[in-house]
Amino acid sequence: MRKICTVLLAGIYFVAPAQEQQEQKNQHKQQHHHQANYSLAAKFSPTKLQTLIFSTEVKPNWINHSDRFWYEYRTSTGKNWYLVDPQAKSRKLLFDNADLAAQVTRIVKNPFDAQHLTVENLEFTDDEKRIRFEVKSTKDTVKNEEELAKLKNKSDSIKKKVYFLEYDLAAKKLQEIDEKLKEKPKPIWASFSPDTSRIFFAKEYNLYWMDRENYEKARKDDKDSTIVEHQFTKDGTQYYAWAGDQYSVTTGGDKADEELKKRQPVRLLWSPNGQHFVLTRKDNRHLSPLWVINNVGSKRPSLETYKYLMPGETDSTEAELYLFNAAQLTYKQIPVAAFKNQTVGVYNKEMDKSSFKGKHYIGYWLGDNEEFYINRSSRDLKRIDIVAVNINGQTRTVLEERSNVYLDIKKPYFIKNGSQFIHWSQRDGWGHFYLYNKDGQLVRQLTKGEYNGNDVTGFDAATQQFTFTANGKEAKEDPYYLHHYALSINGGEPKLLNKGDVDNQIEVSESGKYFVNNASRVNKAPTSALYAANGQLIMKLEEADLSSLFAAGYKFPEPFTVKAGDGVTDLYGVMYKPFDFDSTRVYPIVEYVYPGPQTEAVNKAFGRSMDRIDRLAQMGFIVITVGNRGGHPDRSQWYHTFGYGNLRDYGLEDKKVAAEQLADRYPFIDIDRVGITGHSGGGFMSTAAMLVYPDFFKVAVSGAGNHENNIYNRWWSERHHGVLEKVSSKGDTTFTYQIERNTELAKNLKGKLLIATGDIDNNVHPANSIRMAEALIKANKRFDFVLLPGQRHGFGNMTEYFFWKMADYFAEHLLGDSKRDETDITEMNREQALKR
Repeated sequence: MRKICTVLLAGIYFVAPAQEQQEQKNQHKQQHHHQANYSLAAKFSPTKLQTLIFSTEVKPNWINHSDRFWYEYRTSTGKNWYLVDPQAKSRKLLFDNADLAAQVTRIVKNPFDAQHLTVENLEFTDDEKRIRFEVKSTKDTVKNEEELAKLKNKSDSIKKKVYFLEYDLAAKKLQEIDEKLKEKPKPIWASFSPDTSRIFFAKEYNLYWMDRENYEKARKDDKDSTIVEHQFTKDGTQYYAWAGDQYSVTTGGDKADEELKKRQPVRLLWSPNGQHFVLTRKDNRHLSPLWVINNVGSKRPSLETYKYLMPGETDSTEAELYLFNAAQLTYKQIPVAAFKNQTVGVYNKEMDKSSFKGKHYIGYWLGDNEEFYINRSSRDLKRIDIVAVNINGQTRTVLEERSNVYLDIKKPYFIKNGSQFIHWSQRDGWGHFYLYNKDGQLVRQLTKGEYNGNDVTGFDAATQQFTFTANGKEAKEDPYYLHHYALSINGGEPKLLNKGDVDNQIEVSESGKYFVNNASRVNKAPTSALYAANGQLIMKLEEADLSSLFAAGYKFPEPFTVKAGDGVTDLYGVMYKPFDFDSTRVYPIVEYVYPGPQTEAVNKAFGRSMDRIDRLAQMGFIVITVGNRGGHPDRSQWYHTFGYGNLRDYGLEDKKVAAEQLADRYPFIDIDRVGITGHSGGGFMSTAAMLVYPDFFKVAVSGAGNHENNIYNRWWSERHHGVLEKVSSKGDTTFTYQIERNTELAKNLKGKLLIATGDIDNNVHPANSIRMAEALIKANKRFDFVLLPGQRHGFGNMTEYFFWKMADYFAEHLLGDSKRDETDITEMNREQALKR
């Protein structure tokens, strides 16, 4: 490192360049007092962005399980609908907007034109010669018999007429058709047998079925007293139900009794021949309850009670597996226990044409008529098995995964009529694919190297190639960018199917012959294209229309790379500048954080984050997002599990050194004014940063933070921090858990901290924020606290209010300027006036 020195010679000061740069930065700080730019931030509100950003991806609607698809795409000139035939390499308008708008207007009697055509619930007929859709009108009409039967207030019998229309694609003619021809949506409670003769559901914690005749009655009026139902389990109770026990949120009183009598969905997975089905059942009766009080939801504040597994607690649940004989509706429990407090999941067959009987989806198990496959995981997630279960009740362990840290697992992908399968594992430190025989014998490792295989997307029996997604394989690219590859199961090097230094989202046709590729970066407009399975470009489909966004002053953010605290690990981030950026100014820096480890808060593709991250920058800040060791799983297992055993502090050093490196790199960043904010895990992390590095981070806004991970949910806390399993000499198994909490460091607070929570957050319980507040009060600290009434974890309809509270807080304490002395949030008032 070059030394900084000042030399006095003949009354003249010579200042080294680095010191000169710092002195210039200090002069800028002293000379310029900048106001928060509320008006620029308001230009990019969620409401305004709806008129500035249009379609950014092509979502193919595959027609009747074929390779043909249609999609809709919106630009600043309106919305168009397209029909694509990959085999013919054709893309054409599904209809002429102006002509169809004229025909719709004649029938509906409401005016439409080519740019303002609203078509909803579009679908092709089975012969693919016509399309059917709905158009809303302003005409009043009387509700139908089914709707009238459900009315509590009979005076509410009028609705706006919705026209059901059919368009002949060849004749280009539109006609209104009888609403009775419209396919009614399947009730969410209905689960069909493979021959569709019986419909299964849950009620009062037990299993029932009805025949098609009674099902049609229920579709017409679910309270019809003549409906015949058949109950075939008797011992289901609350928290030990066969199905229909939504224990995550339960409400007491009359409402609960009413809900109990309603039909509920049940997840049945069937054998291919329809002779058996399987389901899991959990006994949660002994689990400790948790509560939130809804103060604003009804006339009287109401208590919500729900079961909630906290880390380290002894109460838990053991998953049970049951196999049913479909003809007799008898069942037997399959013994699959291997670990205490284990979890069990039954693998389902991938959805394809064979999964449907007419319009009815049937859930099949992964396997054949004699065997199906499950996974079971130990509570500490260091041991995971894939197990084959025979219908005679016998089981065999197909393969085992073992590790000293927690494991991830994916569903096996069977090929060659089920004789082999492709398995994903991180056993060599990276996510890779392995070929196994059905009996669990390893054939070969299919992929290897320092990159992460993601998901298998298909297999071609003729070429013996499988396709898959992966990231980190392409040199000199952001390692998070996802790509599509093909590889022979006999070995070789993967072939890249979608070149380009961009992130990709892939959707493969059911046949596997084609895929739609949506490509983007945070600093590049999204494009969409159609490819053949071999990577040949069939046609370009769309490029997102961002003209209105740029006309409003938008500028792309800037990706960057820095080193982690170890000086070795590369971290990837994005910098968001004010759109009126002035390189001669010095700006405070704000970090938007989420620690993971299941994800990171760093956008890789163009999206709508400007309603949060970009918009905050417009207030007059440099806003950054950057990864940290222990973050996203799409890198090495070492990177992903770096924070194992240290869930409070593991990512904080990287957030600090990233800001320091950027300040060294760019003179417009003021490293003496650093803010930090985040939600949920980011709320936890932003507060932790203020307490671990109190002289560095000056201001934090922490939303819905899990400040005490000992009372956050077991899945996240035990999985990512670790739980210690102890087996006594008698064979008894116990679990111990210890984790550092933000509240333990309350005495360290020096800067400005705003804590916010929803009062009915049943994910990160409000107790997390309340206990943090208590610790700060006991430490005699000044801080700010916002309670959002009637809001759960995401803050719901108060999200926009919270944004402006956050903007005020950073403006006041990082810029010395805010509107906190004004009562009205005028920016929100203007938005509401526009909506009216």
